[in-house]
Amino acid sequence: VQLVESGGGLVQAGGSLRLSCAASGSTFSINAMGWYRQAPGKQRQLVARITRGGDRIMYADSVKGRFTISKDNAKNTMYLQMNNLKPEDTAVYYCNAEVPGPHYWGQGTQVTVSS
Repeated sequence: VQLVESGGGLVQAGGSLRLSCAASGSTFSINAMGWYRQAPGKQRQLVARITRGGDRIMYADSVKGRFTISKDNAKNTMYLQMNNLKPEDTAVYYCNAEVPGPHYWGQGTQVTVSS
């Protein structure tokens, strides 16, 4: 499985961005996908996760009500709509695919929110 993120950038506080994660390869093996983020000097943390059928979604408390995760199975693409961004959302955002065995990761995309 290969994962390619896009959509990061620099935005002012209160602004919005939409991240995309395009999956290719053995996508049939993916059970769930998620977005993680890692800020400088901090551990990588789960931001949002969605199951293959889209029936179960979870969000970190810090992003509830502001971020929305979704996926287009026909395009093998997952999205993260981020609204009302805050400076503390600044991080490298990574796409993750859960398969039997070690998970797959994208290369990451930088999101920077200025105050």
